Amino acid sequence: MESGLSFSAADLAQTRFAVSPMWEVVTSYRILARQSDTAPHRRWVAQVGPRIARAGLDRGWLDALIPGHGYLADFLNPTPTGPFPTLEAELDAIRRTPAEQVHNDLDMLGREGNGIGGGDGNRDRGWTDGGPVSRGRNSRLGVLREAPEEALRKIADEIEAYWEIALAPYWARIQKVLEADVFHRARQVAEHGSARVLSELHETVRWDDGTLRLVRLHCALTRDQAGSGLLLIPSVFAWPKVLTRSVHPDPPQLAYPARGIGTVWEPRTTGATDAVAAVLGRSRTLLLTELDTPSSTTRLAAHCGLSAAGVSQHLIALRNAGLVTAHRSGRSVLYARTAVADQLLNP
Repeated sequence: MESGLSFSAADLAQTRFAVSPMWEVVTSYRILARQSDTAPHRRWVAQVGPRIARAGLDRGWLDALIPGHGYLADFLNPTPTGPFPTLEAELDAIRRTPAEQVHNDLDMLGREGNGIGGGDGNRDRGWTDGGPVSRGRNSRLGVLREAPEEALRKIADEIEAYWEIALAPYWARIQKVLEADVFHRARQVAEHGSARVLSELHETVRWDDGTLRLVRLHCALTRDQAGSGLLLIPSVFAWPKVLTRSVHPDPPQLAYPARGIGTVWEPRTTGATDAVAAVLGRSRTLLLTELDTPSSTTRLAAHCGLSAAGVSQHLIALRNAGLVTAHRSGRSVLYARTAVADQLLNP
């Protein structure tokens, strides 16, 4: 099926890019839910999937609202107010979602067979196999319909928990790729115009005489379904497809695979360890190199041959210096290297 989004001069003038944490939440959760077609994210799935299951986040609100295939609840992707909104700003918008939009989204989930009154919502899911989990999903959606304000607060809380486990430890890497994509395409707009950039977003997207045409299986994108302009949102986890959101009167959103996503999970070389060690010391530099993958104190101690107490002291110092961040995952804490540390080790 092909759909077309027509553009006036005003629509082109209002076309902009944005990096959205919530788009990374919904697209990454969908990858975990499918447990298939995970390349190039297999390394991330192997690390994060078990943590999400242990936290029970594979059978909560997100499971009900983000099917492995097809339509997902539009209110999870509020319109970004600027080019780089924070997660908290987007969660505030979710909490304020009007009841009418919640009900519309639930109706759509039902029609697609993923929610209340629809067919087998588990048919394409990777984490569950029907039975009590399906009933639990429909029960949550029923609560959302009857008491949206209270349920939206719970959904936002669950998203924060998911973020802390699945995305926060990796956000420096993800954000770097997303921002690089935005800056690259903004430069292309300045040099070659919007039409060329729109044509190069994805193989299923093309610009044709004032209309952006999409070849899609779901969610046709047309101007009468949404407001003016267009929001272009690069995503690490949208690969290999593009996803859209059309909710009038908001501008339509198009999330597309960012350039360079194949490099996100590659191990980072550390070419300046000797120079960094001369300043930070061997032990702290060794910990930073190990934190190419988010790790706990116990794992770092085992891999680096240091005591747990010593690792903890070094991590506190590195965190105070802005070289490490800490993120709770169940009963443990995962430490991750920051972008500043990446630059030190890979000048």
